[in-house]
Amino acid sequence: QVQLVESGGGLVQAGESLRVSCTASGTRFGGKDMAWYRQAAGKQREVVATVSHDFKRDYADFVGGRFTISRDDVGNKIHLQMFSLKVEDTAVYYCNTNFRTGNWGPFPWGQGTQVTVVS
Repeated sequence: QVQLVESGGGLVQAGESLRVSCTASGTRFGGKDMAWYRQAAGKQREVVATVSHDFKRDYADFVGGRFTISRDDVGNKIHLQMFSLKVEDTAVYYCNTNFRTGNWGPFPWGQGTQVTVVS
């Protein structure tokens, strides 16, 4: 059974940085288009950043150059380095496949990792 495990969240002040990470048991990320998602309280889940199986990266407009997504297929990890965090970045951050591309369907959602940004 595939399990996605996110880590690295925490409480930070606006303007600070944080790195969240994702790994999995039961599957390898290699060959799969991957993504970071987030869901704020009372809101819909949204895509934050994507990285394709061949290392092409894309970001949501709200990222504004502040985040970097990376993948380590040998270590079976995905990372999201976040700089200049804003209060509106507060959300639970999840990893999964970028299933919208059609190259691999979604896995069951992990617990996510909470990022809280305060002013």
